[in-house]
Amino acid sequence: MPALEAREYTIVSSPAGHRTDHPWWVGATGYEVYIRSFADSDGDGIGDLRGITDRLDYLAWLGVDAVWITPFYPSPGFDHGYDVSDYTGVDPIHGDLADFDDLVARAHALELRVVIDIVPNHSSSLHPWFVEALEGSGSPYRDFYIWRDPRPDGGPPNNWVSHFGGPAWTRDAASGQYYCHLFLPEQPDLNWENERLREHFDDILRFWCDRGVDGFRIDVASGLYKDREFRDNPPLRPVRTGMSNWAVFDSFEHRYDMDQDRTVEIYRRWNKVVAPYGAMLIGEIGLWDNPGRIARYATGGEGLHGAFFLQLGRMGWTPDALVTVARAMHAREPNRMSWVLDNHDQSRSATRFGGGEVGAARSLALTTLLFGLGGVPFLYQGQELGIENGAVHPNDVADPIAILNEGTVGRDGTRTAMPWGPGRGNGFTTGHPWLPARPRQASETVQGQKSNPSSWLNRHRDLLAVRRSHPDLWQTPAVWHDTGRDDVAVVGRGRTCVVANLSPERVTVDLPEGEWTVTFVSSGEPALRDVRRVEMPAESTLILADT
Repeated sequence: MPALEAREYTIVSSPAGHRTDHPWWVGATGYEVYIRSFADSDGDGIGDLRGITDRLDYLAWLGVDAVWITPFYPSPGFDHGYDVSDYTGVDPIHGDLADFDDLVARAHALELRVVIDIVPNHSSSLHPWFVEALEGSGSPYRDFYIWRDPRPDGGPPNNWVSHFGGPAWTRDAASGQYYCHLFLPEQPDLNWENERLREHFDDILRFWCDRGVDGFRIDVASGLYKDREFRDNPPLRPVRTGMSNWAVFDSFEHRYDMDQDRTVEIYRRWNKVVAPYGAMLIGEIGLWDNPGRIARYATGGEGLHGAFFLQLGRMGWTPDALVTVARAMHAREPNRMSWVLDNHDQSRSATRFGGGEVGAARSLALTTLLFGLGGVPFLYQGQELGIENGAVHPNDVADPIAILNEGTVGRDGTRTAMPWGPGRGNGFTTGHPWLPARPRQASETVQGQKSNPSSWLNRHRDLLAVRRSHPDLWQTPAVWHDTGRDDVAVVGRGRTCVVANLSPERVTVDLPEGEWTVTFVSSGEPALRDVRRVEMPAESTLILADT
């Protein structure tokens, strides 16, 4: 990364810590912790709650406001925690409830909010509800899940397919019926038509709020209700032998298995449940390229308080498309999106954007633009280090997608251990990591970057400080100024302005009226030609303040 002048920033009180005139998440920045790979405190090679607690000081130093923790509940681990067998417990591999309470207490002492994953679309097949449901139609829990009779030929009830490959239906030999699972057969879908189930989840939310949780990230938030007639999804293209699981899934219009209009009703109900606690609801809305449908989950604040916009995390370095997609989503919902480039389900942006220093610089450039679009942007563990996917040997893959679909890369590369320092285990564990991978170089670690003011880590820290110090970046309405090209964006917000040149060449950009000074630049050195023009380096973004 080009050497940059070290800057000092005045950090105001965290929006998560002291503001009382709006909900805690307004102006906040989040950080996703993939618990299995973040920090292992006991040497068993698997990340745990104590490990997170031990690293909260680092997250406070980095400048984030909220920590989202992926599932830590008891689970057989077919999908690494997203197959929950007890929604109000802690898996012993991650600790216990006392460890969780300690984590929340320490986070709050550091003015960090705690957001936890909740998985309402499906449970584990070993959850007591499903175990009892298998006893037959007389079980009081049978209707907690989705059961259908076979077609006349004995096949699955319809043409729905699993995200992870194969049909979305598995036949129960004892009853002859099929149960629905949009993911693994070990993850049977819950039946949200059942009022008793809805009441159980009301109680689950209250249980965690009573323990101090500040919010919930809702897994598969757009998938809970299904079409009551269980109609076939319209095909978009023929399914051919050898297609990847994702290609097969994308070969259908998911009109009847996902994003039913009634699903928003669930979150209106949940909103009332968590309101007395001041807790946030933020949904994983997997609609990719439909801003209008995504926005309806959060617009107005009566349902979800926010929704993750995930399409950018599926895209490579296509500057005009990236800006166009972000602008289209922002136009539909300018206040309640959670902007993400990286997460535990997608290849890291530094890899997708070209790898090495180039990929890392491009990632930070786009991240800087997103940090000026309001909502609650999230970083994913290690993103602040500019790292690429970890290198996992084919014999060590653990992702069920890769295991079930030969030739599919899967998600292991983005889930390798957080690199805290050089050496064996990269400071993640003193034991053998659950997901073995090639060790990171010292320059890729927190220890190797922390003292270097121009490192990716400190660039991200500077960006977080600038966003916190300039509330206009998240509380003042945004104005997109015409630049005459799709790969260059100028977004004015009150006394701030974000200028993104994602093109491969230097460009001169006209600025809105103001006496501008540069407060942050992702890479390179821009040149302010006068009060209204700036010459921008290629593939870089800057934030200006009106003095």
